[in-house]
Amino acid sequence: MNGLLLVDKPCGITSFDVVRKARRWCGTRQIGHCGTLDPSATGVLPVAIGSATRLVEYLMAGDNEYVATLRLVTVTDTQDGDGQVVETHSWDHVDRQALDTVIAGLTGTIQQIPPMHSALKRDGVPLYRLARQGVQVEREPREVSIDRIEILDMTLPDVVLRVSCGKGTYIRTLCHDLGQALGCGAHMATLRRTRCGVFKAEQCHSVEQLEAMATAGGPLPVIDSAAALADWPGLQVHAEALTRLANGVAPRFAEVIYAEELAENAAVRLLAGEKLAAVGRYVPGGHNGRPGDFELWKVFPDAIVAV
Repeated sequence: MNGLLLVDKPCGITSFDVVRKARRWCGTRQIGHCGTLDPSATGVLPVAIGSATRLVEYLMAGDNEYVATLRLVTVTDTQDGDGQVVETHSWDHVDRQALDTVIAGLTGTIQQIPPMHSALKRDGVPLYRLARQGVQVEREPREVSIDRIEILDMTLPDVVLRVSCGKGTYIRTLCHDLGQALGCGAHMATLRRTRCGVFKAEQCHSVEQLEAMATAGGPLPVIDSAAALADWPGLQVHAEALTRLANGVAPRFAEVIYAEELAENAAVRLLAGEKLAAVGRYVPGGHNGRPGDFELWKVFPDAIVAV
């Protein structure tokens, strides 16, 4: 079994708990997930199965969308609702205009300091383990992209936000920073990922639904590997070039079928019928002296042989 399973992760379990369940549902240990969600967060968790685990880095490269509850007044040591309250302030001065102003200042390409309660490592030790020991270490600011912050509801001290952002963004840190900019402090009370790359919450299945499908022995709603990257141009490879491709030799552009104009350096899917044969980028004239017009990133020989 190869492909992608879209899971609506519930509150109270880790992303790796979902992986453990998926191993049982799918009968394989070759399982990986795209973009970790904290135990208290819910929403879109793409789970890669079999050879699709080799696509995780590309599936995670897209932007994400979240709906988060910003709770003013209280600052916590974890920047979310699971932590201990360390500061309490008044929010009497906060209104819609003040919120719009600080949101504008935290939209675009910004610098964000990762939280101590995170899986980032210092000398091989996850920061959250150091934080649990009461150890604080310096963290270098990282550049992240906040495409849009939209206010969905404002019932103070709670504000519901929809955030569209690039990978690597900590929404709880964004909530913390919004509270600091407002001068009243804040933390993230709830979080739901509504989109991960091109995959949306309405496409997902609950853990209970998938458990029932697996128990009944029926087919699981697995998205084929080729469809998992459906936003990439798909090029059909001529039969005579497939054998060479299975051996890692990139085809020439004349050996593929693609009706539209293809931009140089575009990420592409090379297809063998409906199967994903390889992923790479279009480099007319070859790459580093190698034959063909594509730089191959990953090749899937089993898919080619099966055609």
